[in-house]
Order: sequence, then C-alpha cells, then structure tokens
Amino acid sequence: MSIFKQLHAVRVAQARSRDARHELAVPAQALLSRGVRHPLTTVGVAGGAGFILGQLNVHPLRVPGLGALLGGTAAEVVGQAMRLVADFAQGGVDPS
Repeated sequence: MSIFKQLHAVRVAQARSRDARHELAVPAQALLSRGVRHPLTTVGVAGGAGFILGQLNVHPLRVPGLGALLGGTAAEVVGQAMRLVADFAQGGVDPS
C-alpha cells in the first residue's frame, strides 16, 4: 500500500470520527443540561441504581461499561469527577 493510499485512509477515518463526534455531541449536551435542570432526579436515579445493584449483589465490574471506566488510571477518574463538580458548582453547563 503506497503512502498516498495510507494518507487517504487516515483522512477518511478522521472525517468519520469527526462526524460521529458531532452526532454524539447534541444528545450528550441535552443529557447534561437535563442533569443540570434536575440535579435531585439525577442523584436519585444514581442512588436508586446503586441500591438495586447492591441488593442484587451485582459486582460493579460486571456492569457493562463500568469496568472500562474503572480500568483507567485513578488520576483520570479523579480529574473527570473534579471537572464535573466544578462545572455543576459554577453553572458552567449552558442548559439552553
């Protein structure tokens, strides 16, 4: 495979990635703004899910996606959590 074909394949993949990121941004922003508008509901749902998983004796790493979240470094998790706390505390997420 020539270098030009490889560069073309990389550019096509980058464009697909950029399009997918843009398509995901709209629903993610809607979900975040809903969480800002209704923080008690968000905390209640998270607490309820934790309670149910605890009652069912489900190991947290068996929940799909949670293993990948906890598999990263502790600094990444703490950094993301602190960023979210700072955004909610300052009202940095625009609900409009």
